[in-house]
Amino acid sequence: MNLKSTKLFEKNFADFALKKLNNMKTITLYRPVGEKEMILILESNYREFPPRLNWQPIFYPVLNEEYASEIAEKWNTRDESGNYLGFVTKFEVSEEVVSKYPSQNVGARNHNELWIPSEELEEFNKAIVGNIEVTKAFIGKEFKKAANEEVENLLVNIKNETQTKKI
Repeated sequence: MNLKSTKLFEKNFADFALKKLNNMKTITLYRPVGEKEMILILESNYREFPPRLNWQPIFYPVLNEEYASEIAEKWNTRDESGNYLGFVTKFEVSEEVVSKYPSQNVGARNHNELWIPSEELEEFNKAIVGNIEVTKAFIGKEFKKAANEEVENLLVNIKNETQTKKI
């Protein structure tokens, strides 16, 4: 085990122990992201989502993996700024914090998301228990090459472990 994975293990164990000690209830949320946002998540050691851009007033995690997959596949893989990659992330957030944000339905029955004002994202990130996981990756037709080796390794690992779908 290297130093980075040791620290990650220690943090995960500490989060798990704290959750059990406090009998903390969590809610599982999902978020579709493109390559740029994925790189920033990687740089945080899978601990937080990056701040929103000036023109993005809300951070919107979604309530189910199916909807996150739909966005990652149908939108992110067609987005040049995300390098035609769509990732589905999964993470746990304290139920107490999630309850502050009512569920918003934005279309079909399963298109439910939370709207976190961008100025509250830092506090929301602190309520994430454990690490942000990547459950799926979708690769668009226009994708040519990952921006860096870490993203390339992530794509290979997801392909080997779960589902990577080339669009």
